[in-house]
Amino acid sequence: MSKKQRANLTLLALAISAFAIGSTEFISVGLMPLMIKDFGITMSQAGLTVSMYALGITIGAPILAILTSRWPRKNLLLGIMIVFTIGNLTVAFAPVFSVVLIGRIISALSHGIFMSIASVIAADVVEPERRASAIAVMFTGLTVATVTGVPLGTFIGQISTWHMSFIFIAGIGVLGLIANWFLVPNDLPLGQPSQFSGIIRVFKNKAIVIALLITALGYGGTFTVYTFVTPILQTKMGWSPSAVVIILVVYGLMVAVGNTLGGKWSNHKPLLALLRMFVGLLVTLMLFMLTLNSHWFGLINVLLMGFFAFMDVPGLQLYIVQLAEKFTPNDIPLASALNISAFNIGITIGSLVGGQASAAWGLGSTPIFGSIMVFISILLTWYLIKQTTKTK
Repeated sequence: MSKKQRANLTLLALAISAFAIGSTEFISVGLMPLMIKDFGITMSQAGLTVSMYALGITIGAPILAILTSRWPRKNLLLGIMIVFTIGNLTVAFAPVFSVVLIGRIISALSHGIFMSIASVIAADVVEPERRASAIAVMFTGLTVATVTGVPLGTFIGQISTWHMSFIFIAGIGVLGLIANWFLVPNDLPLGQPSQFSGIIRVFKNKAIVIALLITALGYGGTFTVYTFVTPILQTKMGWSPSAVVIILVVYGLMVAVGNTLGGKWSNHKPLLALLRMFVGLLVTLMLFMLTLNSHWFGLINVLLMGFFAFMDVPGLQLYIVQLAEKFTPNDIPLASALNISAFNIGITIGSLVGGQASAAWGLGSTPIFGSIMVFISILLTWYLIKQTTKTK
């Protein structure tokens, strides 16, 4: 088997696993109304299923990256999918809402370490000029999950119970386990040993710290709105629950297109590409203030948000790896893990801010705070571009 064929099989296995993980990350967005009714909780409490999951990734990714840095990568991938499946089964059979949150945190721990190590593997198995595209292929699993996994899980919840949706996700986790077992080679290189002191080295670098802030704010700004997209579509824009399932499928298609284009555009000059993506996202979030109560224009705005929402992910992940290669070469997996944490700090901030804003001022206030987060990321990206230009 050629090196390229072997790399493609590895990327396929990573994408299948990412599909499982992507399905569970956002499944509660579609199931939120059902959970609110079943447990008698508020919308902001239901939002904890997103923010606590993101918090679990944030804390777990760098710690587990250090603790597992010398584990054989294939064995690590297999263990990740086993823990992931256990977490989702815990949610599926949860008798009370607190157990739902515990299961979400268990799943999140597997998510964080998977995304950090999978990004490094994807970038390593291809030629240097294809690295952002390879990361995008791996993240395609997440986007396909948004296209099919999340809407299908929502549909299953609507025709049966939300518990069955998480059993469905656990089944996908088993498929990811099988894919890793058969498609990932046994001789993946061992990573460099990581230590907790590496976190200090990473955070001592100004460019890396700013890049992590850009990830958190630029990616997280969307989640002030997206976390509550189902109630927005139903209560503000007047779409029926069955229509929302279809809309989530189309939303996922927009995400897939945006992610693919974002990976392609970020292969060269990722910072400049990111700046343009963030501007597009900012305009989209600001337009929500005009279209939130509109049936059709609101729908178009939601789909535009999907187009820009994940477009920046490959570029953000590639850029942090590039910075680590340049400034902290012994801590590349750790820097990658910290960027996964930054993504989820953004989700945590975005969903919590969105929840508090909706409780205080209504759902119509959520895009205002998302716009502020993305605007700050634009300023920081512009600053890094200027600094990069000065050093050349």
